[in-house]
Amino acid sequence: MYLIVGLGNPGKDYELTRHNTGFLVADRIADRFRIRFEKEICSALIGKGKISDSEVLIAKPLTYMNRSGIAVKCLADHFSLSVEKIIVIYDDIDLPLGGLRIREKGGSGGHKGVASIIRELGTDEFIRIRIGIGRPQSAKVDIVEHVLSPFLPVEKEEIKATIEEAVDAVEWIIQKGVQSAMSKFNNKP
Repeated sequence: MYLIVGLGNPGKDYELTRHNTGFLVADRIADRFRIRFEKEICSALIGKGKISDSEVLIAKPLTYMNRSGIAVKCLADHFSLSVEKIIVIYDDIDLPLGGLRIREKGGSGGHKGVASIIRELGTDEFIRIRIGIGRPQSAKVDIVEHVLSPFLPVEKEEIKATIEEAVDAVEWIIQKGVQSAMSKFNNKP
């Protein structure tokens, strides 16, 4: 079973913000594969289903971003999952808007949600899909303000296309493995 975790913050105030890109991808995965978020376990909203004949668990931690690792660790323990079967999807300001990168392991890159997961799991060897939200266009805009702001109308089509690509990437990882997915999706401009 794969655990697919979209990172974000719960609540209406954060719903459509850049920092909730992981939640947006998780919702789209659920829509495409007809999986419903039905339960709350381990401080996460979860849905169980199948992607390409593989059992999956989609989760949206409700612990707020900086404590995402608590929910991920609890879910991994509860369902006896190995870290290699965890896919974490999150926003990345260091990628241009609409960029997508898959990594097999590595540091947090300054992302506090990912840092929390690394800390709680005691390893960085889980799959991650980074979605580019870009940096603020003005040096006067604070990073926190930027990530907690909604996408601009001119950005919405691009981020929507990237969300679809992220769903494709998750399916590809499950069907053909992370190395194959990295070769396919990381080579795009």
